[in-house]
Amino acid sequence: MIELHRLSAESVLVVSEMVGELLKEIVNKTGLQMFDFELESTTRCLSGFFAEGLYDGFIARDGNTEVGVATISQSHALYADGAFGTIQEFYVRPQYRSRGVGSRLLGKIFEACLEKGWNRLEVATPQLPHFERTISFYEQAGFAVTGGRKLWIKLNAKEE
Repeated sequence: MIELHRLSAESVLVVSEMVGELLKEIVNKTGLQMFDFELESTTRCLSGFFAEGLYDGFIARDGNTEVGVATISQSHALYADGAFGTIQEFYVRPQYRSRGVGSRLLGKIFEACLEKGWNRLEVATPQLPHFERTISFYEQAGFAVTGGRKLWIKLNAKEE
């Protein structure tokens, strides 16, 4: 059974490994070397993000096996009327795709955004046409294409 857990400092290494898998998949599908991924530097960077409270997210586990990850960070823009969320990394290992893991991770991301009072969530996707399925996933979840590969969704944060 798949369980979702909030990311913590203890999950930094496995999250970094999955980010490496994500970036490798993007490079393999597009044929473009767009990333300089090094596990050690990514792990160190992510550790710093957690220590400074800059990153949040969730990890999906099937027993003791990590099968997916989603990370978010806060952004600011005048067009968004202040602070909003950005999905930075979103990855489900191939053998667990089309099994609801991504939808569940995204649901937890929506909840976290609302907890933070963000009314907007954005995501950028890898290059098309290689990632049409990714675009469809986000559109089915309510995101709208705003130009280029950036998508957004209107969230209704509860006011206190």
